[in-house]
Amino acid sequence: MKNIWILLTKYNEVFLFILFFGLSFALVITNNDFQRSSTFNSSNAIIGKIYKETSRITNYMKLDEANQELLAENSALRISLDRLVSQDTSYLQTVLDTLGSPQYSYISAKVTNNSIRQKNNYITIAKGSDHGIEKGMAVISPTGIVGIVLNVSPQYATIQSLLHSDTRVSASLQESKAFGSLIWGDNFDSKKAVLRDIPNHVEVRKGETVITSGYSLFPPGIQIGEVIETTEVGGESFKDISVALTTDFHNLQYVYVVVHNFLAEKQALEAITENND
Repeated sequence: MKNIWILLTKYNEVFLFILFFGLSFALVITNNDFQRSSTFNSSNAIIGKIYKETSRITNYMKLDEANQELLAENSALRISLDRLVSQDTSYLQTVLDTLGSPQYSYISAKVTNNSIRQKNNYITIAKGSDHGIEKGMAVISPTGIVGIVLNVSPQYATIQSLLHSDTRVSASLQESKAFGSLIWGDNFDSKKAVLRDIPNHVEVRKGETVITSGYSLFPPGIQIGEVIETTEVGGESFKDISVALTTDFHNLQYVYVVVHNFLAEKQALEAITENND
């Protein structure tokens, strides 16, 4: 209390000025229409700017929540699209009802770590076995393919990126339907890959779309990239095709883990077939 009194005594002129200035200002505004209107408009403008900035900050803080909602919606849309594409129309009309099980479903996940400049690159996502993710599942982005789930813990999973020397993806040319093996190659460019084992007689157009063939873990028809150029390998019957990837690994924030709902059945049948040979 003593310190407050000393402060008031020391700066009494300043406090008196502020007090009288405030009273004078209030009297001017109260007794003059023009000043009152101007002050009201100015205060409204200031308050409006404060509300605008507050709203902008609030919306920014909610971006992650909005992204999660959009990812969930996109997952549902992908399931619906797969259901329509993979089934014959006449069969759909006569047999399949709305409870028909789709071949693929999707789990959205946030990327928490990502490397792109190593010989073997990996990605970490913030979902794991508690969310239904298992080793060997394919991973895609909204614009293309990403990689394959390598290891899983209850809350996290690591992905062997497409940008990895051991990653192989069965891919095909959209127009000719010819398929081969897509690898990252040895260029260490996160924007390019190489499509191999395409026969030399297949006509390949620059800019042609490259998609997943459906013969590997990835669903068919997922866009991978576009043809940049082709190179015939001397003495061989196949050509190498340089592909510009559509997935932007530099800015990978969210991914979809692909759940093949009938994979166990497919693998069991293939195992029986192989054992019969």
